[in-house]
Amino acid sequence: MRYVPDKTGRFSQRPHFKPQELDRECESIIATFLKERRGDVSYPISTDELTVLIERDTESLDQFADLSAYGPNVEGLTLFQPGRKPQVKISARLAEDERRQNRLRTTLAHEYGHVRFHAILWDMEPPSADLLRRKPTANMQICYRDTMLDAVQTDWMEWQAGYACGAFLMPATALRQLIRSYLERHGLFGVVGERDPHGQDLIEIVKGGFEVSGDAARIRLIKLGILGPTGAGPSLFNL
Repeated sequence: MRYVPDKTGRFSQRPHFKPQELDRECESIIATFLKERRGDVSYPISTDELTVLIERDTESLDQFADLSAYGPNVEGLTLFQPGRKPQVKISARLAEDERRQNRLRTTLAHEYGHVRFHAILWDMEPPSADLLRRKPTANMQICYRDTMLDAVQTDWMEWQAGYACGAFLMPATALRQLIRSYLERHGLFGVVGERDPHGQDLIEIVKGGFEVSGDAARIRLIKLGILGPTGAGPSLFNL
């Protein structure tokens, strides 16, 4: 990781992570936590375990928050507090609807990405009292459903938290181990088309193995270079 100028103007400098750096750091964080808590490392990480992890590193976690004041599609919010641990708020809509459990897990992991990788910025450059008067949300990261998993890279805080979300829930080493036998069985050695039958099978394997949504599984496989818009070609497949 290195610091680069923040072109958004929010900070003078901001952290720049290579994807591989985020993968290593997130996997280390999750593996260490699971080893200490369970005595072994296996996946999926449960919603309760995610909750314990976030509560450990925050001042408070509210999973039944009313975030409607920030917009209709806001599902998570991290409140940064210079000199103190952050506060995390999750929309009550997620916890109160069993059909949204995967979305809840995604949101928890996304906000934890902000906690682990961005809270330090507010200690380095806390917002001034004048800025907070003019913009009361200056010490918050407000997270919308549509950018939770895959924000544009210019929105660097959301992109990093989105990548970290996938890396926390689906660590690269464990994911590759999970799909290895399928790839070998079908002779898949290149990028698999995300809309191909094999691509759809891989999404389902990851979805079930890590208890995530189909979208979360698909985006994670794309970011790891396993899926792509089109496959590497039929010559690489034993069809």
